Amino acid sequence: MRYYIISGEASGDLHGSNLIKELKKKDADANIRCWGGEKMQAAGATLVKHYKELAFMGFLEVIKNLGTILKNIKFCKEDILQYQPTTLILIDYPGFNLRIAKWAKEQGIQVIYYISPQVWAWKENRVKLIRECVDKMLVILPFEKDFYKKWNYEVEYVGHPLVEVVDEFQLSSNKNPVSSIQNPVSGIRNQASENIIALLPGSRQQEILKKLPIMLEVAKHFPNYQFVVAKAPGLDESFYAGLLAPYKNVFSVVNKTYELLVQSKAALVTSGTATLETALFAVPEVICYKGSAFSYQIAKRLIKIKFIGLVNLIMDKEVVKELIQDELTVENLKRELDLLLTDEIKQQQLKADYAALKALLSKGGHASANAADSIYAFLTKLPQ
Repeated sequence: MRYYIISGEASGDLHGSNLIKELKKKDADANIRCWGGEKMQAAGATLVKHYKELAFMGFLEVIKNLGTILKNIKFCKEDILQYQPTTLILIDYPGFNLRIAKWAKEQGIQVIYYISPQVWAWKENRVKLIRECVDKMLVILPFEKDFYKKWNYEVEYVGHPLVEVVDEFQLSSNKNPVSSIQNPVSGIRNQASENIIALLPGSRQQEILKKLPIMLEVAKHFPNYQFVVAKAPGLDESFYAGLLAPYKNVFSVVNKTYELLVQSKAALVTSGTATLETALFAVPEVICYKGSAFSYQIAKRLIKIKFIGLVNLIMDKEVVKELIQDELTVENLKRELDLLLTDEIKQQQLKADYAALKALLSKGGHASANAADSIYAFLTKLPQ
């Protein structure tokens, strides 16, 4: 069969590549064309356009690049028509993918969505469009099944693809133990990995400036620990230099977040996928969020969810502490980190909750294999 897959971000490239590997196991004659990145290409797909050409974040950037975005949409439609796929598989990236889904449905093309847009958090009215133009929706968060049911739309939960990514990394690092964290300033190697605290402050300059200074101040209160910042690869080294310079026990790594988490005793993490990755590595964490007062007030009114951390949303309770906006202070963060490091009852409860979380997200197997099985069965009308 002929598969046309569209992802528009680095995470989509990763999860798309694992899906492609599993589809090829199911369908020996699979011919795959994609929008994605090196990982999807390496998995055996013909790469049409790289996700880096599609990454326009924020209202002003979208407006400024509207001409390019419209050209990409036009080109995508033409390429799909020329390729004549058996099915179109869309991975998250709703701004672009939902436009293509609507058009594809009008062309009579079978549309499958893998990794739902987060319509449960905001823009809930997008469900109407999804219901009209998506033939099969595969979701990766367990509560999404009930959410869509409210809209009278049946979806299939396949588990979360990060489970297999983390499992694979841990298996690899057990065979080839990761080297200790390197102090980039003095070249001193840390010999006590149990004394590492990971700082994951996000990837955008604006959000890092809001949260990282508070995280760094906490380091002063834990002189026996080494705090290691996972730096965003897209930001210049000079951006971090001034922030990190005053702290003797703070170091950094780039493109080594998983290596860092493997060695960490605890972590201070910005909300987002990183909170889930940290939990899957079984690292105790505090979720840290702080935006501009104006943006936060708007978000509070638009986003209707109980928690901001994926771990808590999935488990439907506060598994890990969330320090949001005015609650994110040095004193509060110091107190919560101290609890993670010293409170044995809290540590045991967290360990049990993390195990339950992983079991819930595994769904009796790995998401990519479950998704490939479901897609192949749907396209060949096999009983599932």
